[in-house]
Amino acid sequence: MGIFPLTRRLSRTASGGRSTGEPATMSFLEHLEELRRCIFRALVGVVLAFFFCFAYADTIYGFMEKPLVGILKAHHLDQHLVYFNPIDPFNLYIKLGLIAGLFLASPWVLYQVWSFIAPGLYPRERRYVVPFVVGTSGLFIAGGAFAYRFAFPIALNFLIGYAHRFTPQININEYFDLFATVVLGLGLIFELPTLIFFLSLLGVVNARWLMKNFRYAVLVIFVLAAVITPTADITTMMVFAAPMLGLYVVGIGIAYIFGKDRRDRKRRSTAV
Repeated sequence: MGIFPLTRRLSRTASGGRSTGEPATMSFLEHLEELRRCIFRALVGVVLAFFFCFAYADTIYGFMEKPLVGILKAHHLDQHLVYFNPIDPFNLYIKLGLIAGLFLASPWVLYQVWSFIAPGLYPRERRYVVPFVVGTSGLFIAGGAFAYRFAFPIALNFLIGYAHRFTPQININEYFDLFATVVLGLGLIFELPTLIFFLSLLGVVNARWLMKNFRYAVLVIFVLAAVITPTADITTMMVFAAPMLGLYVVGIGIAYIFGKDRRDRKRRSTAV
C-alpha cells in the first residue's frame, strides 16, 4: 500500500481501461505536493474572508461584546471594556477578522480537506462531498453558535457573579482571548462526528470498537471539557461535556452506517 497511509484508487487499469476500484499508491513526495496545494488554496480562502470580515470588524466586535455587556448590566456594573495600549483596538480588530474569516471560509477550507482525502476513498464514497462540506462546516458553525449562545454566557455569569466584591476592569484583549478559546474550542469539538466519519471510512475504527471504549471516551471528554471550561464549577463543565457526549453517540451511528457500507463493498469486490 506504500509508505503513506492514504492511497489513490485508480479508476482505470493500465491494460484494459476498465474501472476496477483497485488501490494504487502515490509516492510520498506526490502526497506532500497535493497537501501543499490544498493548504495553499485553503489559506487563500481564509485571507479573502479575513479582508471581508475586517471591513466589518467594529460590527463584529459589537456582536462579540454583547454577552459580556448583558451580564455586566445584570450585575449593575460598568459595561465599558478598557485597553492599555493605543494599538490594542487595532490588533483586536485584526484578530476578530481572522476568527470571523475562519468561520466564513470554513466550507472552502473543509472542501480542501475533502479534496486531499477523497482520492483514498472508493468512487461511490467520493459522492459524499456535498454532505461532507455542508455537514462539517455546519457542525463547526453550530459549535461556535452553541458556545456564543449558551456555554460562554454561563461561564461569564459565574465568573462575574463569583467576584461580586470587586469592580471589574476587563481588558479587550483578555476578553477576546477568553471568547476565542471557548468559541473555537467548541467549534472544533463539534467536528467529532466528522473525525469518526473519516476514521470509519479508512477502517481505523468501527461502531463496535467505539461502543466498547465508551467509558474511556467519557473520561477523555470530561478532561477536554475541564481544559476548555474557563471556570472551575461542575455545572459549566457539564455544559461543555454534554454536547461532546451526544456527538460521540452520533459518531457511533455514523461509524456503523459508513463502516458497514465499506465492508459490504470490500466483500463484493473480493467475491468478484
